[in-house]
Amino acid sequence: MTQYYDVDAVRKLFPVVEKMTYLDSGFQTPMSTPVKHAFEAFIKESYETAGPKSVWIDRMEETRAKLAALLNAATEEIAFTKNTSEAMNIAANALPLKAGDNVLMIHGDHPNNAYAFLNLKKKGVEVRFIPMTEIVNADSFRPHLDANTKAISISFVAFHSGHRFDIESVGALCKERNLYFIIDIMQAIGVVPIDAKKVGATFIGSGTHKGLLVPQGLGLLYWDRTRTELEPAYLAAISLENPPADFIARPDDMAPAPTAGRFELGNFNLPAIQGLGAALDLIDEIGIEKIQAHCFDLGDRLIAGLDALNIKLVGPRDRVNRAPHIYVAALPADEWIDYFASKDVRVSPERDGVRISLAMFNTASDIDRVLDVIKERGKKAGRSSKAA
Repeated sequence: MTQYYDVDAVRKLFPVVEKMTYLDSGFQTPMSTPVKHAFEAFIKESYETAGPKSVWIDRMEETRAKLAALLNAATEEIAFTKNTSEAMNIAANALPLKAGDNVLMIHGDHPNNAYAFLNLKKKGVEVRFIPMTEIVNADSFRPHLDANTKAISISFVAFHSGHRFDIESVGALCKERNLYFIIDIMQAIGVVPIDAKKVGATFIGSGTHKGLLVPQGLGLLYWDRTRTELEPAYLAAISLENPPADFIARPDDMAPAPTAGRFELGNFNLPAIQGLGAALDLIDEIGIEKIQAHCFDLGDRLIAGLDALNIKLVGPRDRVNRAPHIYVAALPADEWIDYFASKDVRVSPERDGVRISLAMFNTASDIDRVLDVIKERGKKAGRSSKAA
């Protein structure tokens, strides 16, 4: 395999990989040493000084800038949320949708993206689901558009199959038809390069506990700041252009902030944001393009190994339409997950099989290990790998 970066050095930053074959970063990435140190520094400061909040806020703004750079966005276009679900709900409720309008989504996409828009049915907004096919691009949506279509919401990468959708062409369609474009990048960010401007997104939402290497409880929202008509569904003092310095609410001065801060409610998850800053430094040091290339090569090795065992891959095979790091083997999850766990191989059950998800620290040895474990069970059972 091509050596894009020092993978052995990266592995040393994730101690859990010495205890198991960890192929479950599509669920949650294990904590790295830099993130652990960032948390420890926060705890030490809080414990010993009762919290230098101004310092923590400065670090938060530094992390906001790092996130913006990762997405090719302006710092003012990034808001912090609790998770992807909150980001999607903020986006859905900011759109000026009315009764009779419709939103297009992909059938089988992540439910927490769908529910944010399905909840608008009480306002008379219709959600239309289009089929999930091997390739999803602008042409997939075009036949379903009508005069009442106002938005398209889509994941960049499908969590249950590893599909990578052509968000660039969908974004171009949205620009052509003057539609709002909302993207869930939870399963892509940190591994797959994302350019918010190039894809023409109105909103982008994500959590941070997968490719961004931070435990659950933190998310992000990108907002195209040219769409000033999009206002928050709820307000706090911190959301305003002119927060009252004396903490007395003024009904005649409620203009939302000109930045994505209009969608923030504060207080913030400051320890997680500090951890995210360290994680983004690590990603930047390695290079997102190199992480993607490394995972693609591992994926090629995995696909070849599954082919040799006559085990079907759920989802696309070619690099154009597949994510570099998410693969689903067509093995009955209820029959296989406990077996993998007994062999210290960490994977996830999915709709149509077992999901094997990769990260910056995985190696060819990890791929060979999971393939050997599959092969071993087939031999012990006296069956072919296909039957297994």
